This record gives sequence, C-alpha cells and structure tokens, in this order.
Amino acid sequence: MYLRWMIRNDNRGVDFGIWKTIPPSILSCPIDIHSGNVARKLGLLKRKQNDSKAVIELDIYLRSLDKQDPVKYDFALFGLGVFEKF
Repeated sequence: MYLRWMIRNDNRGVDFGIWKTIPPSILSCPIDIHSGNVARKLGLLKRKQNDSKAVIELDIYLRSLDKQDPVKYDFALFGLGVFEKF
C-alpha cells in the first residue's frame, strides 16, 4: 500500500504520487479479505486463498485492463467490499 500511495497520483488525495521516477505499471494490487471477496464475486479471481498466487492471478487480469496502471482498481474492489457490502 505504501508503494501505491507514493508512486500513483490520482489527484483525489488517496495516492500522493511523490515518487515520480517509478512507474505505476510495476505495482500489483494488494489483496485483503474485502478486495479478494469482491474480485471472486466479479469473476476476476478464482483462487480461494488470499495469498501471493492470488495476487499474481488478479494482477494478470488487471494488467489486461490497464498495463500502465493496474492498481487503479484496488480502491474500487476494496470499497465495494467494505462500504457497499458487495
């Protein structure tokens, strides 16, 4: 999460974008209970455990949507799980 905050710049105050020399394309989406469950419900993730293999599986899918910034979907996955109880 720290890398995401420092590397990405979203202009909304969530991500600071202070580290300009590192591209967001190197980041992978962290998986917690909320983002993992939402990713499974949306069919983005088949693996049942929230582990490094699940990160790789989700990463491959998110990179197919946006190679330059695959982590931009993290807050949406997390938010659907926490705030919307999806």
